[in-house]
Amino acid sequence: MNVVERVDDTTIEDLVDGLGDFLRAEVFPRTQQLIAGDGHPVTFGPDGRFTPEVLRLLREVRERSAAAGFYTMLVPTELGGGGLGAVALYRAWETVYRVCGAEAWLGYHAVAHWSRGPSPLLAKASAKIRDALLGPLLRGETTLCFAMSEPDAGSDVWRMRTAATPVAGGWELSGTKQWITNAPYADYAIVFAVDDHAAFRARSGGLSAFVVPVDRPGFSVDSVIRMFGHVGGDEGIVSLDRVVVGSEYLLGERGAGLGLAMSGVSTGRLYNCARSVGLARWALDKALRYASDRVAFGRPIIDNQGIGFPLAEAAMRVHAARLAGLHAARLLDAGRPARLEVAAAKALSTETAVATIDTAMQVHGAMGFTNELGLAEAWQQVRRICVADGSAEMMRRQVLKLLRDGDRPEGWR
Repeated sequence: MNVVERVDDTTIEDLVDGLGDFLRAEVFPRTQQLIAGDGHPVTFGPDGRFTPEVLRLLREVRERSAAAGFYTMLVPTELGGGGLGAVALYRAWETVYRVCGAEAWLGYHAVAHWSRGPSPLLAKASAKIRDALLGPLLRGETTLCFAMSEPDAGSDVWRMRTAATPVAGGWELSGTKQWITNAPYADYAIVFAVDDHAAFRARSGGLSAFVVPVDRPGFSVDSVIRMFGHVGGDEGIVSLDRVVVGSEYLLGERGAGLGLAMSGVSTGRLYNCARSVGLARWALDKALRYASDRVAFGRPIIDNQGIGFPLAEAAMRVHAARLAGLHAARLLDAGRPARLEVAAAKALSTETAVATIDTAMQVHGAMGFTNELGLAEAWQQVRRICVADGSAEMMRRQVLKLLRDGDRPEGWR
């Protein structure tokens, strides 16, 4: 883990304030273009994919944010970004989700996500590939997807079956990937494949990573994965049928794929911490406003302990989750591994957000379930990320293992 040159808190606050202004000025009006008469966004076509109008607006958001300096502020400096580090990452994503909530969801693309935009893994790409890919990615014109999970290989990476076979001048890739975010829309995929089956079975390497243009023969997105009754989504099942790429498309050294994959784990988990807390704060603010304004039996309903105390409890838990996430981010910026702290913060933050948004729905009564308020959509988002980038059970398993090995949270004595 590299030590990140400290960015003072005032600079970060100025940046996230500017990001909030950008979201209100550029994202909110574009979101309104998608709203149908029933208050539900017109998002997906018959095939389950984003409509051309959605894709156009998403690209506009990325490009305008890139021009304003927000889109790439978290991208490593060696790739042409701001390289602002983990605390800035947390505050930026918390701001995106707190300001946009579940309604102005186009704003989720205003900051380059590590698996959709200019991935830090591209620092391991050949000069030829970096020169070809980085410019459009940094400008928000193109996007990536991170193709690692498979139907039988989620948390257990050693069950991966996608194979990379050496051929003249490069590699041939064959296999199936599942739960791949942005797969239906990406221009390139970072694909992980087994290149040495004996080494892989012995858990001593044998896994490599490749950049794959999605227009290569044999690469296909078989279907969009639909969840929670939605008619579409942004995750897909990908098939690679003897897809050939040149040797320059290998990322880093042959057999070093697992290390590359794990290098992004803390980033992904910290992102989900910030996302959870941002959505929880958005929902809590909405519930507090409603409970203060809504009068029943002669007084605001927030004056009833059955309403007010759950909101106070939610605020306490969100505050604790936020501090846990920021503490983990500061450790990462200081070059500490923070494995225990990140895992604990991820489980705490996601589960807190689920409970907080559920409380906000309950406070609103039947209105809490409507499309108009977006609380149900926010609940579905945070419920999904209780599994994404390591389930809550996997986080507890990691914390317990580290505790048994003698590790303790930073600062414990």
